[in-house]
Order: sequence, then structure tokens, then C-alpha cells
Amino acid sequence: MLNSSIKRYLRHGMLPQLAVFEAVARLSSFTKAADELHLAQPTVSAQIKKLADNLQIPLFEQIGKRIYLTPAGENLYNGCQLLFTTLSNIEESLSDLRGLEHGRLRLAVSTTGKYFVPRLLAEFVKLHPAIEVSLQIHNRNTLIDRLSRNEDDLYVFSNPPDDFEIVTQPILPNPMVVFAREDHPLAHEKKISIEQLKNEKFIMREPGSGTRMVAYEAFDHHGLEPHVQMELSTNEAIKQAILAGLGISILSQYTLGLDTFEPRLSILNVQGFPIEKQWQFVYPVGKQTSSVSRAFMDFVRKEAPTLIEDHVGKIER
Repeated sequence: MLNSSIKRYLRHGMLPQLAVFEAVARLSSFTKAADELHLAQPTVSAQIKKLADNLQIPLFEQIGKRIYLTPAGENLYNGCQLLFTTLSNIEESLSDLRGLEHGRLRLAVSTTGKYFVPRLLAEFVKLHPAIEVSLQIHNRNTLIDRLSRNEDDLYVFSNPPDDFEIVTQPILPNPMVVFAREDHPLAHEKKISIEQLKNEKFIMREPGSGTRMVAYEAFDHHGLEPHVQMELSTNEAIKQAILAGLGISILSQYTLGLDTFEPRLSILNVQGFPIEKQWQFVYPVGKQTSSVSRAFMDFVRKEAPTLIEDHVGKIER
């Protein structure tokens, strides 16, 4: 039978709080614990406060910018290590019996994300072939709509929306560069100023696109506005327009793809570029992520740099 202490922990929902506490204590950081547990930092702080309130004793103290365990916190942390070691052993024994053999993973990624996410997904499915996978590829506006309706398990953005309560997890760098055709007059120049681009004919993604937002931010930073010659709704269409000599464009370096390089395209050596953005997993705050989703995020965080083979950094300029 369960003793009174265990019943108390179950009754007050304190086991999830202990998991958060253990991560914060081990990492000595609320931020690092939030990253590891795929939680928002305010959620971590709230869980620690609830646990301290339930136990009626402070668990951490902050001195300067660092946090330290109180004596009670030290005792609790030691107990947590024993508890979670036992639970981990139980889980491992059950995992050996069932494996990660059942479940579903629904991903929605931006149009540029299609150049690398399928590769990561393919490697994950090789390890867990029985998992059912759905991959949706959309522009940023559609992706935000799907996020607002909670239609998918995970989303991949380079520019996550700032008007949603979301959890974000970094995946890979997403350098934004200026593309031109190889015979463009600026193709072989060094340290091109962005002022030199103000009269160039730009080919832009549609309004609302994350790529377009980055381009306009770059010009706004210098008090300039790009001369937009044409708007197109896909990166592939923009690449073809550049090759046709219709203008230049600011795009993700991933637009070149991972396996082939288009020799007729040149990356201009513009000061302030590449603009370093970041691919990120995104999901709503409070969403109960599935074991498959968590396993995929952990897999990508560990394996993505190796699987992509630092391709972006190796492209010749």
C-alpha cells in the first residue's frame, strides 16, 4: 500500500514538480532546465514555486545572478536522484519490452525548412520505423494559422511569431545571404555595403514571409528600403528568376539545398551578411508533448549538426 507521504505527492501533483526541481538543481539554472525539459522558463519558475509552497520550505536561494540549493533543497535533490534513478530503471526495462514502436509525429515546417527537415526525419524513422509520420510544408502565415489551431505536434520556424505564448528549442543556424547570378557586376567584389544594393532590383517573397521580414529588417537598420522588382511565393521560383537575370534576393543559404550546388548562383560578399537566424522547434505553452515528439526533439538536438554535415558553412562564396 502507498504510505501517506507518497499519497501526498500524488494528491498535490508534486511528481512533475520534482522532475523540474531535479533539472534546475542539477543544472543550477532555470533557463537550462527549461531547455532540457522543453518547457517555457516561466513554467519552470511556477513549478518550483508550487513545490516550495507544497513543502512549506524554501528550496533555492539566489545570490547575485546565481542560484544555490538551501539545506532542504540539498536533501530533496539527493532524494530525487534516488527516485529518478529507480524510475529510469523501470522505464528502461519497459522500453526494452515495447520499444518506441507506436505513436504518431505530426510536423509542420516552413517552405525553406523542406531542405533539411526531411533528412532529419528520415534518419529518425530509420531508428523507429513503426512511427507514423505526417510532414506539412507551408509558408509562414499558414504555419502560424496551424499553430494557432494546434493542428500539429511540432512546428519548425526560423522566425517564430512573437504574439503567441510558445516554447522554442534551437535546432540549427539559418544564415541569410544575398544571392545573385554568377555574372552579376557585384559577384566578385568584396565588402559590398548595403547602400550599394539600394538600387538593385530585388526579388522578394510574398508579404508575411519570414524571409521577406529579414530582408526588410536589414534595410530598415540602415534607413533604406529595397527596390522590389518582383514578388514570388516560393524560393524555387526566386532562384529561377535570379538565374533569368531578373534581380537579386536575400534568402536562406539552405535554399541551395544540401546535396547539389547551383554554380550559376553567387553569394554576394555584403557587409553584415550572413544574417544569423536560427531554426527552432516551436509548440504552444502548455501543450502536452508526446513521447514521440520529445524523442524527435532530443534526436535532432543531438544529431542535426552531424547529419547536415555543416553543409551551409562549406559552400564557396
